[in-house]
Amino acid sequence: MDDWRHSQELLVMDGRIKVPYSWSAGEVGTSYLESLRDNQQFLGTRCPECGIVYHVPRMHCPDCFTECERYVELDSVGELVTYTVARRPHPQLAPLEGLFGYGIIKLDGADTGFLHLLAEFEEGELETGAPVEAVFAEERDGSVLDVRYFRPVKGVA
Repeated sequence: MDDWRHSQELLVMDGRIKVPYSWSAGEVGTSYLESLRDNQQFLGTRCPECGIVYHVPRMHCPDCFTECERYVELDSVGELVTYTVARRPHPQLAPLEGLFGYGIIKLDGADTGFLHLLAEFEEGELETGAPVEAVFAEERDGSVLDVRYFRPVKGVA
């Protein structure tokens, strides 16, 4: 007898399934997000073995696996390591006026960079190595979007 799996036509239906989920930020992530929300303060962690200051903070150094010391307060100003300017509007970012983009920012006091939004700049104003500063949301709820975006620091050559 023929096995039905070999004789049946294979049909494929394209579609999208939205799977909402939540997970704990963990001890270090929670401290970080609470600091952004409550104090508008960035935190990092320093590896006692390598001396690297990580932002976003980590419990263990990804290079040597040593437990990181807690916590290092970081400045809300940093260096724009690299960036891209968005050329199409984004529906979730509609409240942002004018141009926006994405950049890797290395905060003063940190050895690593992180990705965040860029706004309040004119065409051609952004450049690698330029100083940028955090603009915090008026209402903060304990997420990375408590920092609305980073903008160029005005008046710095």
